[in-house]
Amino acid sequence: MTHIDRRGFLRAAAIGMVAGGPLAALSARTADASTMVKRAFSPDYGPLSPVKDQTTGLELLKLPKGFEYLTHGWTGDLMSDGRPTPPMHDGMAAFQPSGKLKSQVKGSGKGHWTALVRNHEVGAYSGAFVEPAYNPTAGGGTTTLVFDTRRGEFVHSYASLSGTIRNCAGGPTPWGTWLSCEETTEINGSVRHGYVFEVPHDGISDARPYKEMGRFSHEAVAVDPATGYVYETEDATPSGLYRFRPTVRGDLAQGGVLEMMKIGGGAYTTYADGTGTVYPEIDWVVIDNPDPGPGEPGVVRQGIAKGGASFRRLEGAWYHEGKIYIVSTSGGPTGQGQVFEYDLAAGTMRVLFASPNASVLNNPDNICVSPRGGIVLCEDGSGVEYLHGLTTDGEIFPFAENAVVIPAGGVPGKSVAPGNYTGSEWCGSTFDSKDGGWLFANIQTPGITFAITGPWENGSL
Repeated sequence: MTHIDRRGFLRAAAIGMVAGGPLAALSARTADASTMVKRAFSPDYGPLSPVKDQTTGLELLKLPKGFEYLTHGWTGDLMSDGRPTPPMHDGMAAFQPSGKLKSQVKGSGKGHWTALVRNHEVGAYSGAFVEPAYNPTAGGGTTTLVFDTRRGEFVHSYASLSGTIRNCAGGPTPWGTWLSCEETTEINGSVRHGYVFEVPHDGISDARPYKEMGRFSHEAVAVDPATGYVYETEDATPSGLYRFRPTVRGDLAQGGVLEMMKIGGGAYTTYADGTGTVYPEIDWVVIDNPDPGPGEPGVVRQGIAKGGASFRRLEGAWYHEGKIYIVSTSGGPTGQGQVFEYDLAAGTMRVLFASPNASVLNNPDNICVSPRGGIVLCEDGSGVEYLHGLTTDGEIFPFAENAVVIPAGGVPGKSVAPGNYTGSEWCGSTFDSKDGGWLFANIQTPGITFAITGPWENGSL
């Protein structure tokens, strides 16, 4: 089972932490969203300043004092299998490596290894980079990395899924696999795209599309470990919140039933709902044709026709203690984002938080948690991009600033083009599966994976 991953499984509260962690504190503020404050810097970690990359010597990030990082898997870098690293790094999750994976990698420190499965949101039909491939002409997929948390170095990497396109996000499963999601409904010749693919953290995917999980513009998933149900988000407007009930728990390849959330009497629109809005009447409608072809009604239109609820750009999803947290990137009264909380046992949902303005939170995308209960938000707005932290008091602060500028002469040994990449989005944030001492995250362009460590115990992350 994944010990700590991109969608997170909160562990016991740290000393002095508010019960329930940052989301509980955030919930306590729902009576008045205007009380939410975005601090200029962390009240615990302090302000940001330039820090040199231990790999290249360039100042690629701004971090609080005491934090350091190294980079790996730049676009074009050769992996352990001899293949060049694909571009457009995106969603990612961390796993405790299996014995199978450990046996494939030479070297010591196997007890301190973390496996990372990383998406590549390549939209070009530039050709598959590993077999078996779903579509031999499609250039997206996933790669797998192994990191030694004790020595602080990457020790292995290889291609693990190919022949797909626009692999944006996804999510880990309790049984140790990564669900990689295509954010598209394109058709390339006779090949349909827009599916979910399962990737073992310790091997290569069979590139089989799970068609019964739906063909739509997928974003993220979160799995309820009690039932094995998979909750799926859709990055579109209108978008639906979906639930896939597998025929066999833990074996998605056996198929199942796809459903879309219904709120109240039906055809409800959540776009403008503010902090504290409660939806006590939740139901689910069956999607009759989860794999629509050309000329057939899309999944979201099928759901709306049956009374399904409409959302605006659903992206991040995260399971924690019987609840699913879902991020709407551009929902809410100001269009700056919402965070929904769905209570699995009660069958109720509410708007946990809607950003009052861009200065508090500007279009949140994906989320993850640390074993200390802190939350990391990947902001996908405008201007310079940040990883934001959420304190146990519910206060938002910038933790890491994208300062990636590649000089005119380039970087020795790297094939990335010179330029200013500070506006490129953060994605794939996840803490290591061992003890949470390392935070991994990607800058999508030019395509870099960061491993960040430091005095986490000084604050809520």
